Amino acid sequence: MPIGGRWVPASGGGTITVANPATEAPLAQVPAATIEDGLAALDAACRAQEAWAATPARERADILDRTYHSIRNRRDEFAALITAEMGKPLTEAQAEVDYGAGFFRWFAESANRSHIDGQYGVEPGGQYRFAVSKRPVGPSLLITPWNFPLAMGARKIAPALAAGCTTILKPAEATPLTSLLLAKVMEEAGLPAGVLNVITTNNSRGVIAAVMADPRLRKISFTGSTQVGSALLAQAAPNVLNTSMELGGNAPLIVFDDADLDQAVDGAMVAKLRNGGQSCVGANRIYVQDGIAAEFTRRFTKRMATTRVGDGTDPATELGPLIDSKQVATVSALVQDALAKGATCLTGGTTPNRPGSFYPATVLTNIPDNADIRTEEIFGPVAAIYTFTTEDEVIAEANNTPYGLASYVFTQNLAKGLRVADAIDAGMTGINRGVVSNPAAPFGGTKQSGLSREGGTEGLHAYQETKYTGIQL
Repeated sequence: MPIGGRWVPASGGGTITVANPATEAPLAQVPAATIEDGLAALDAACRAQEAWAATPARERADILDRTYHSIRNRRDEFAALITAEMGKPLTEAQAEVDYGAGFFRWFAESANRSHIDGQYGVEPGGQYRFAVSKRPVGPSLLITPWNFPLAMGARKIAPALAAGCTTILKPAEATPLTSLLLAKVMEEAGLPAGVLNVITTNNSRGVIAAVMADPRLRKISFTGSTQVGSALLAQAAPNVLNTSMELGGNAPLIVFDDADLDQAVDGAMVAKLRNGGQSCVGANRIYVQDGIAAEFTRRFTKRMATTRVGDGTDPATELGPLIDSKQVATVSALVQDALAKGATCLTGGTTPNRPGSFYPATVLTNIPDNADIRTEEIFGPVAAIYTFTTEDEVIAEANNTPYGLASYVFTQNLAKGLRVADAIDAGMTGINRGVVSNPAAPFGGTKQSGLSREGGTEGLHAYQETKYTGIQL
């Protein structure tokens, strides 16, 4: 693990075995960080904070830019590693590399603007001047999930470093290898010791609690489940930590009668099957208006039924494995619950008899109100299709959830699309698009889907505090 500029084993000597979800074979062993290691990482971040905050914005930007180019130059290496430890098809892994690298490019550009993002003027009474400036929050703990091993780290590291914050990255236990490669690349790009520290651990709860209890930590940024995010918010309260939370989702995808059907089916396939459905912005509920419901369902089911399942290294694979057998069991339980309560399965629905953590592309219709799949985040390749009659009806259904992360609307009437997008209580809406994520745009949700934003100008501000100075001339 890189801590304070040195690559060190866990202080207790323990290791974690990282496995390939497609074959269940071990890939590598990484250190099992202890609480002492977590605090050592915080020590290193604190030692480096003052110098990094004082580093000219141009120099910080140059390091981020070199990181961007290095990731792009090593695109195939990163993609192969993502596929090996996470399972997604190689083409999707390559797309993640491009997306993740984009955050370093965007925030390299943003770093150059961060020092001039402020105000100077005369106070309204004319008695003195005031200056408003931005300053880095300080040492930040970044906790990332397993589903996008490069992109989730990049989305947090790049803005934190651009703002002048030192960091401690805690990647998911299942997918730490990509984070370690990224740390090596950033080291080679000239990042000073202690600015990025990585702790790989199978004692996440204990290590995170110890680091968060230390008053020197100034921020926590977490991506993961709402349940864990809520617990972390409670832990952040005693020290009033600055928090960014990107949590669970229950995204509606709405297809109106006037939609371009080919476009809608293509968009639904991407929104549902991207990363095997293991995405917080994945289409969890697909609502189709009565007039085209039968035809949309026929076309969509045909596409899902012909989706090729296999090892992500095979160029023909369109759907790789889920992250582990536990996730397969969770997805299967949601499907079986719905079927037991009266739902119809049009394709898929059974766990294949083969090694690895695989589950087929599945389509369910006629889902009863009491089925768990109506309210639970699926996080798998299962499409739940519902029908609706009126615009008001589907808006009410879309908002009938404690979550509000992403949403999707398909219609050829732009006025309707914008009207519905405004009415849906979610942080993001794609109109005639199945993907909305972009490094230049703010990513995040409302309600129990989180706090703050990542990406865009808002992503930089999440790692800054506002300083006001009154000046008597």
